[in-house]
Amino acid sequence: MTSIGAIMQPKGTTLEMTPAAPSKSKVLVIDDDPTILSLVRRYLTSSGYGVVGCSDGSDALLMARECDPDIVVTDAQMPGLDGHALCRVLRKDTNIRQVPIIIMSGSMITDKDIVAGFEGGADDYLIKPFSLPVFQARLEAVLRRYRAANDRSETLSRCGIELDPAGRTVKIRGKEISLTRKEFDLLATLIAKSGRVLNTLYLLQTVWGYDPADYNDPGTVEVHVSHLRKKLGPTHAKRIVTVAGLGYKFVAD
Repeated sequence: MTSIGAIMQPKGTTLEMTPAAPSKSKVLVIDDDPTILSLVRRYLTSSGYGVVGCSDGSDALLMARECDPDIVVTDAQMPGLDGHALCRVLRKDTNIRQVPIIIMSGSMITDKDIVAGFEGGADDYLIKPFSLPVFQARLEAVLRRYRAANDRSETLSRCGIELDPAGRTVKIRGKEISLTRKEFDLLATLIAKSGRVLNTLYLLQTVWGYDPADYNDPGTVEVHVSHLRKKLGPTHAKRIVTVAGLGYKFVAD
């Protein structure tokens, strides 16, 4: 269980100081610490979000299917179905796999833990302690990327690879393949700018939404490119070219 010190408010502020806003997105929050769960719920509610909360990963799976959340925020370490496992299960559920997911943790914070979270389909990974305004800003950043992706309704098609941004599906020669959200966004970005070298900092900003001043590890992109190539198969994997010292590009010719 995570202590209340794992999430911090700015000094001199209270939850009630955040003005109520018009109804925003519905957030499903999962944390086995009732104090943290209550704190996050109150803060987001005061900012105009609809919030559904629970303390168990198994219950969260049922609630995600029933309450149709716009985003899921889960603690990483919980009894039973933990946050990482919950993320992987949600990504395999055809009805809710398109919902963005944020994992937060105060104990599973090594590079290995964070990479595992992203590989499992997380859209962001927050390290506790963090301030509640920063938490809300990261949540809204993920939602903006998600909405922007959904707004791009045109199908992208290159070299037998067909991406449907609205349906978040990828087909190769007519056969659908399963990609995580980040793998999909990475492939869509590369194909949309085919022939151009996209450096790792650009990809971290565009696909992951990271500020290079805070996070600029090229290994994140490298891992996702490696997984993406395996899923595309040997013929199409060759179209994602590594440009040493710079980044990656999609070659259509």
